[in-house]
Amino acid sequence: MIDETVEEIREMQTHSSSVVAVKAARALESLTEREFRSLDDYLRDVERNSTALRQANPSHASLQNTQREIVAALDEEFPDIEAAKARTRETIRGVVERVEMAKRRAAEYGAMALDDGMTVLTHDYSSTVLEAIELAGREGAELTVYVTEARPRYLGRKSARTLAAIDRVETHLIVDSACGHFLPECDRVLMGMDCIVGETLYNRIGSLPIAATAAETDTPVTVVGSGAKIIDDGFVFENEFRSSSEVMREPAEGFWIENPTYDATPLSLVDSVITDEGMR
Repeated sequence: MIDETVEEIREMQTHSSSVVAVKAARALESLTEREFRSLDDYLRDVERNSTALRQANPSHASLQNTQREIVAALDEEFPDIEAAKARTRETIRGVVERVEMAKRRAAEYGAMALDDGMTVLTHDYSSTVLEAIELAGREGAELTVYVTEARPRYLGRKSARTLAAIDRVETHLIVDSACGHFLPECDRVLMGMDCIVGETLYNRIGSLPIAATAAETDTPVTVVGSGAKIIDDGFVFENEFRSSSEVMREPAEGFWIENPTYDATPLSLVDSVITDEGMR
Protein backbone atom coordinates (compact mmCIF):
# COMPACT_ATOMS: atom_id res chain seq x y z
CA MET A 1 0.00 0.00 0.00
CA ILE A 2 2.83 2.39 0.85
CA ASP A 3 4.63 1.91 -2.47
CA GLU A 4 1.40 2.57 -4.35
CA THR A 5 0.74 5.70 -2.29
CA VAL A 6 4.29 6.99 -2.88
CA GLU A 7 3.81 6.54 -6.62
CA GLU A 8 0.38 8.19 -6.52
CA ILE A 9 1.80 11.21 -4.69
CA ARG A 10 4.81 11.40 -7.01
CA GLU A 11 2.60 11.28 -10.10
CA MET A 12 0.17 13.79 -8.52
CA GLN A 13 -2.80 11.50 -9.06
CA THR A 14 -4.30 13.03 -5.90
CA HIS A 15 -4.52 16.79 -6.40
CA SER A 16 -5.60 18.10 -3.00
CA SER A 17 -2.73 18.51 -0.52
CA SER A 18 -5.07 17.74 2.41
CA VAL A 19 -6.18 14.51 0.77
CA VAL A 20 -2.52 13.65 0.09
CA ALA A 21 -1.67 14.10 3.78
CA VAL A 22 -4.54 11.86 4.87
CA LYS A 23 -3.75 9.14 2.32
CA ALA A 24 -0.09 9.12 3.33
CA ALA A 25 -0.98 8.87 7.03
CA ARG A 26 -3.32 5.96 6.40
CA ALA A 27 -0.73 4.25 4.21
CA LEU A 28 1.80 4.50 7.03
CA GLU A 29 -0.78 3.01 9.40
CA SER A 30 -0.74 -0.17 7.31
CA LEU A 31 2.64 -0.95 8.92
CA THR A 32 0.84 -1.63 12.20
CA GLU A 33 -0.74 -4.70 10.56
CA ARG A 34 2.63 -6.28 9.67
CA GLU A 35 4.79 -8.59 11.74
CA PHE A 36 8.26 -7.44 12.85
CA ARG A 37 11.09 -9.29 14.53
CA SER A 38 11.80 -6.50 17.01
CA LEU A 39 10.66 -3.09 18.20
CA ASP A 40 13.72 -1.50 16.57
CA ASP A 41 12.81 -3.08 13.23
CA TYR A 42 9.32 -1.62 13.46
CA LEU A 43 10.53 1.87 14.36
CA ARG A 44 13.11 1.84 11.57
CA ASP A 45 10.48 0.72 9.05
CA VAL A 46 8.11 3.50 10.09
CA GLU A 47 10.83 6.12 9.71
CA ARG A 48 12.04 4.69 6.37
CA ASN A 49 8.56 4.56 4.85
CA SER A 50 7.63 7.98 6.22
CA THR A 51 10.75 9.41 4.57
CA ALA A 52 9.73 7.79 1.26
CA LEU A 53 6.26 9.32 1.52
CA ARG A 54 7.67 12.78 2.29
CA GLN A 55 10.22 12.61 -0.51
CA ALA A 56 7.45 11.76 -2.99
CA ASN A 57 6.44 15.43 -2.84
CA PRO A 58 8.73 17.72 -0.79
CA SER A 59 6.55 20.77 -1.55
CA HIS A 60 3.44 19.55 0.27
CA ALA A 61 3.56 21.26 3.66
CA SER A 62 0.64 19.21 5.01
CA LEU A 63 2.32 15.98 3.99
CA GLN A 64 5.65 16.98 5.50
CA ASN A 65 4.20 18.17 8.80
CA THR A 66 1.82 15.27 9.39
CA GLN A 67 4.45 12.64 8.59
CA ARG A 68 6.98 14.29 10.91
CA GLU A 69 4.37 14.41 13.66
CA ILE A 70 3.68 10.69 13.33
CA VAL A 71 7.38 9.77 13.45
CA ALA A 72 8.03 12.17 16.35
CA ALA A 73 5.28 10.48 18.40
CA LEU A 74 7.41 7.31 18.40
CA ASP A 75 10.42 9.07 19.91
CA GLU A 76 9.92 7.58 23.36
CA GLU A 77 10.43 4.32 25.21
CA PHE A 78 7.94 1.52 24.49
CA PRO A 79 7.70 -1.78 26.38
CA ASP A 80 6.99 -3.75 23.19
CA ILE A 81 5.99 -3.53 19.53
CA GLU A 82 2.27 -3.57 20.26
CA ALA A 83 2.57 -0.47 22.44
CA ALA A 84 4.44 1.35 19.65
CA LYS A 85 1.82 0.25 17.12
CA ALA A 86 -0.96 1.49 19.39
CA ARG A 87 0.79 4.84 19.71
CA THR A 88 1.16 4.99 15.90
CA ARG A 89 -2.55 4.30 15.35
CA GLU A 90 -3.56 6.85 17.97
CA THR A 91 -1.36 9.56 16.45
CA ILE A 92 -2.53 8.86 12.91
CA ARG A 93 -6.17 8.93 14.01
CA GLY A 94 -5.62 12.35 15.59
CA VAL A 95 -3.72 13.66 12.54
CA VAL A 96 -6.41 12.54 10.10
CA GLU A 97 -9.24 13.95 12.21
CA ARG A 98 -7.46 17.29 12.55
CA VAL A 99 -6.68 17.59 8.80
CA GLU A 100 -10.22 16.66 7.78
CA MET A 101 -11.81 18.94 10.37
CA ALA A 102 -9.61 21.90 9.35
CA LYS A 103 -10.47 21.32 5.70
CA ARG A 104 -14.20 21.17 6.52
CA ARG A 105 -14.11 24.35 8.61
CA ALA A 106 -12.10 26.23 5.99
CA ALA A 107 -14.72 25.25 3.40
CA GLU A 108 -17.51 26.45 5.69
CA TYR A 109 -15.83 29.84 6.11
CA GLY A 110 -15.16 29.93 2.38
CA ALA A 111 -18.85 29.39 1.68
CA MET A 112 -19.65 32.45 3.81
CA ALA A 113 -17.62 34.59 1.37
CA LEU A 114 -19.87 33.53 -1.53
CA ASP A 115 -23.05 35.59 -1.81
CA ASP A 116 -26.06 34.78 -3.94
CA GLY A 117 -25.58 35.94 -7.54
CA MET A 118 -21.77 36.04 -7.37
CA THR A 119 -19.52 35.25 -10.31
CA VAL A 120 -16.30 33.52 -9.25
CA LEU A 121 -13.14 32.41 -11.03
CA THR A 122 -11.19 29.46 -9.68
CA HIS A 123 -8.01 27.73 -10.80
CA ASP A 124 -6.81 24.14 -10.83
CA TYR A 125 -8.37 21.61 -8.43
CA SER A 126 -8.88 22.38 -4.75
CA SER A 127 -11.19 20.08 -2.82
CA THR A 128 -11.63 22.80 -0.18
CA VAL A 129 -12.71 25.38 -2.77
CA LEU A 130 -15.08 22.88 -4.38
CA GLU A 131 -16.59 22.05 -1.01
CA ALA A 132 -17.03 25.77 -0.22
CA ILE A 133 -18.88 26.31 -3.50
CA GLU A 134 -21.01 23.23 -2.90
CA LEU A 135 -21.92 24.42 0.61
CA ALA A 136 -22.84 27.87 -0.70
CA GLY A 137 -25.05 26.29 -3.36
CA ARG A 138 -26.65 24.00 -0.81
CA GLU A 139 -27.49 27.05 1.29
CA GLY A 140 -29.29 28.62 -1.66
CA ALA A 141 -26.69 30.78 -3.40
CA GLU A 142 -26.90 30.93 -7.20
CA LEU A 143 -23.32 31.11 -8.49
CA THR A 144 -21.54 31.42 -11.82
CA VAL A 145 -18.09 29.84 -11.77
CA TYR A 146 -15.34 30.16 -14.37
CA VAL A 147 -12.79 27.36 -14.09
CA THR A 148 -9.39 27.51 -15.78
CA GLU A 149 -8.17 24.32 -17.43
CA ALA A 150 -4.96 24.41 -15.35
CA ARG A 151 -2.63 23.28 -18.08
CA PRO A 152 -0.65 21.20 -18.77
CA ARG A 153 -2.43 18.49 -16.74
CA TYR A 154 -5.89 20.03 -17.22
CA LEU A 155 -6.88 19.55 -13.59
CA GLY A 156 -9.50 22.27 -14.03
CA ARG A 157 -11.50 19.90 -16.17
CA LYS A 158 -11.98 17.68 -13.14
CA SER A 159 -13.08 20.73 -11.15
CA ALA A 160 -15.56 21.70 -13.87
CA ARG A 161 -17.11 18.24 -13.90
CA THR A 162 -17.48 18.34 -10.12
CA LEU A 163 -19.01 21.83 -10.15
CA ALA A 164 -21.39 20.94 -13.00
CA ALA A 165 -23.03 18.37 -10.73
CA ILE A 166 -23.84 20.96 -8.04
CA ASP A 167 -27.29 22.53 -8.04
CA ARG A 168 -27.44 26.31 -8.57
CA VAL A 169 -23.88 26.47 -9.93
CA GLU A 170 -23.46 27.54 -13.57
CA THR A 171 -20.06 26.28 -14.64
CA HIS A 172 -17.81 27.54 -17.46
CA LEU A 173 -14.49 25.93 -18.39
CA ILE A 174 -11.97 28.38 -19.89
CA VAL A 175 -8.38 28.18 -21.11
CA ASP A 176 -5.82 29.60 -18.68
CA SER A 177 -4.87 32.52 -20.91
CA ALA A 178 -8.50 33.69 -21.06
CA CYS A 179 -8.52 34.78 -17.40
CA GLY A 180 -7.97 38.41 -18.42
CA HIS A 181 -11.04 38.25 -20.64
CA PHE A 182 -13.34 36.92 -17.93
CA LEU A 183 -11.97 38.50 -14.73
CA PRO A 184 -13.80 41.84 -15.28
CA GLU A 185 -17.05 39.86 -15.01
CA CYS A 186 -16.02 38.23 -11.73
CA ASP A 187 -16.75 39.35 -8.19
CA ARG A 188 -13.95 37.26 -6.69
CA VAL A 189 -11.12 34.86 -7.45
CA LEU A 190 -11.28 31.84 -5.12
CA MET A 191 -8.23 29.55 -5.11
CA GLY A 192 -6.78 26.87 -2.92
CA MET A 193 -3.26 26.89 -1.58
CA ASP A 194 -0.49 24.39 -1.36
CA CYS A 195 1.06 26.46 1.39
CA ILE A 196 1.90 29.99 2.50
CA VAL A 197 5.46 30.52 3.68
CA GLY A 198 6.19 33.96 5.07
CA GLU A 199 4.79 36.46 2.57
CA THR A 200 4.51 34.05 -0.36
CA LEU A 201 1.64 31.88 -1.56
CA TYR A 202 2.71 28.68 -3.27
CA ASN A 203 0.03 27.19 -5.47
CA ARG A 204 -0.35 25.43 -8.82
CA ILE A 205 1.36 27.06 -11.78
CA GLY A 206 -0.84 29.74 -13.30
CA SER A 207 -1.89 31.20 -9.95
CA LEU A 208 0.49 34.17 -10.20
CA PRO A 209 -0.75 35.38 -13.63
CA ILE A 210 -4.34 35.15 -12.40
CA ALA A 211 -3.56 37.10 -9.20
CA ALA A 212 -1.60 39.73 -11.11
CA THR A 213 -4.36 40.13 -13.70
CA ALA A 214 -6.98 40.29 -10.95
CA ALA A 215 -5.06 43.20 -9.41
CA GLU A 216 -5.35 45.04 -12.74
CA THR A 217 -9.11 44.37 -12.96
CA ASP A 218 -9.76 45.19 -9.27
CA THR A 219 -11.04 41.66 -8.65
CA PRO A 220 -10.38 40.54 -5.07
CA VAL A 221 -8.36 37.35 -4.66
CA THR A 222 -9.18 34.96 -1.82
CA VAL A 223 -7.28 31.77 -1.03
CA VAL A 224 -8.79 28.99 1.07
CA GLY A 225 -7.11 26.19 2.98
CA SER A 226 -6.21 24.73 6.34
CA GLY A 227 -4.38 27.01 8.74
CA ALA A 228 -1.71 24.30 9.03
CA LYS A 229 -0.61 25.27 5.51
CA ILE A 230 0.49 28.70 6.76
CA ILE A 231 4.11 28.37 7.87
CA ASP A 232 6.26 31.07 9.41
CA ASP A 233 9.54 29.18 9.51
CA GLY A 234 11.09 25.73 9.54
CA PHE A 235 9.96 24.82 6.02
CA VAL A 236 11.72 25.47 2.73
CA PHE A 237 9.46 25.17 -0.29
CA GLU A 238 10.88 23.04 -3.09
CA ASN A 239 9.36 23.52 -6.53
CA GLU A 240 9.08 20.59 -8.88
CA PHE A 241 9.61 20.31 -12.60
CA ARG A 242 7.34 17.76 -14.20
CA SER A 243 7.96 15.62 -17.27
CA SER A 244 8.10 17.43 -20.61
CA SER A 245 5.69 14.81 -21.97
CA GLU A 246 2.90 16.54 -20.04
CA VAL A 247 3.43 19.58 -22.28
CA MET A 248 4.19 17.93 -25.60
CA ARG A 249 4.26 14.26 -26.55
CA GLU A 250 6.56 14.67 -29.55
CA PRO A 251 10.33 14.94 -28.99
CA ALA A 252 11.61 18.48 -28.46
CA GLU A 253 14.14 19.12 -31.20
CA GLY A 254 16.38 22.15 -30.72
CA PHE A 255 14.57 23.55 -27.68
CA TRP A 256 13.88 22.83 -24.01
CA ILE A 257 10.46 22.23 -22.47
CA GLU A 258 10.06 23.75 -19.00
CA ASN A 259 7.23 22.43 -16.86
CA PRO A 260 7.27 23.87 -13.29
CA THR A 261 4.50 22.68 -10.98
CA TYR A 262 3.99 25.69 -8.70
CA ASP A 263 3.95 29.48 -8.74
CA ALA A 264 5.26 31.79 -6.03
CA THR A 265 2.66 34.55 -5.63
CA PRO A 266 3.37 37.52 -3.34
CA LEU A 267 0.72 37.86 -0.66
CA SER A 268 0.48 41.52 -1.65
CA LEU A 269 -1.62 40.26 -4.59
CA VAL A 270 -3.96 38.37 -2.26
CA ASP A 271 -6.83 40.26 -0.61
CA SER A 272 -7.83 37.67 1.97
CA VAL A 273 -6.89 34.24 3.29
CA ILE A 274 -9.58 31.95 4.67
CA THR A 275 -8.60 29.08 6.97
CA ASP A 276 -10.31 26.90 9.55
CA GLU A 277 -9.89 29.85 11.91
CA GLY A 278 -11.83 32.24 9.66
CA MET A 279 -10.80 35.08 7.35
CA ARG A 280 -7.57 37.04 7.80
